[in-house]
Amino acid sequence: MPDHADPQESGSSTAWHCSHLYYRFDRAWLQQMPVEERAVGRHQLIRALDPTGPDASIRMQVSIVSGHKADFGLMLMDPDPLKIDAVHQRLLAGPFGPALQATYSFVSMTEVSEYVPTVEQYGQRLIREGETEDSPTYRAKLKAYAGRLPAMNRQRLTPDFPDYPATCFYPMNKRRRVGANWFTEPLSLRNQMMAEHARSGMEFAGRVSQLITVGVGLDDWEWGVTLWAIDPQFLKDIVYRMRFDKASAKYAEFGPFYTSYIVDAPSMLEHCRIGVGD
Repeated sequence: MPDHADPQESGSSTAWHCSHLYYRFDRAWLQQMPVEERAVGRHQLIRALDPTGPDASIRMQVSIVSGHKADFGLMLMDPDPLKIDAVHQRLLAGPFGPALQATYSFVSMTEVSEYVPTVEQYGQRLIREGETEDSPTYRAKLKAYAGRLPAMNRQRLTPDFPDYPATCFYPMNKRRRVGANWFTEPLSLRNQMMAEHARSGMEFAGRVSQLITVGVGLDDWEWGVTLWAIDPQFLKDIVYRMRFDKASAKYAEFGPFYTSYIVDAPSMLEHCRIGVGD
């Protein structure tokens, strides 16, 4: 559960825009299209969703959505928000445009949370945990963290998508209720709760990868959480585990969950029976 950080304070000034877009096919409209037009529409949709195409955003992921909320979803990332929106507009302008019903979207940006410790803050945490500054263990841990931090922050701001087949997205807010107002709690307490939350997530290293994007000022919810997993079982497990952390149990509010399975555009169309047999 992240919080917003000033890019100047985090030491980073480059962030990518991110959009999660979800669509449903209007089968009745598609059935009225001549076979030749459906074939053209299928071809153009595949071309529009080709992550190697000349007009693709830097990151583009297509997935098949479970349940009735949508047929397929897109996760798009790029430094230019209009390049992301152009993907959406090409879909709507194509032959399948009238048959595409947009069901949900979330617009956000990447960030480095203020709860990511600097090297100095990490050193202070080690001391609180019982290390001493002159010990070899302290120096080794601090050096290792200093070596990892630039790459970790680059991954937060300009992420690569993991090679995991299952994914889940949901938006969330921090509560502003009497007795449970995240934004009136002191930073030291919020840091403590977020450290606990991070430790829970680390239990799933190698099985689940997470990306937090910020929607503050951009969308109805404050943050978007994207999870990827090697097995959907781990999506359930990590969300359940982390709900017991105080930062989540007391202060989190969640929006709709979209679970989906990553494929390429031709496989998505085949799964949805769009144009199959034409």
